[in-house]
Amino acid sequence: MRIGHIAVWTENLEEMREFYTTYFGGISNTKYVNPTKGFESYFITFEGDTTLEIMRRKDITNKVEVESLGLCHFAFTVGTKDQVLELTERLRSDGYQIVGEPRTSGDGYFESVVLDVDNNRVELIAE
Repeated sequence: MRIGHIAVWTENLEEMREFYTTYFGGISNTKYVNPTKGFESYFITFEGDTTLEIMRRKDITNKVEVESLGLCHFAFTVGTKDQVLELTERLRSDGYQIVGEPRTSGDGYFESVVLDVDNNRVELIAE
């Protein structure tokens, strides 16, 4: 058994698509639009067939500004420790907020944490 995909609501559909395709090598499908429901979405597929669905619907607008119960973060294995450092600095220089500086965690992962367009936490981890 495996997870088919993870889905996230966003008000920033195009910006989120650009973030995940630009920095994480995701491949996006063509936008799906259901004008009756005011719904739009993309599926973004990453190496290894992991898929993220980003969705927008006009009536869904609430946003949690701090951590809360529920989904905590996405983690991308980006390669080596040097690749984690390089991507962290690229994201920082492109204006994204780094909320977890590169470090070795207590469970042995070398990682950093960045916020995406909607302030979802994205971990960058070394293999």
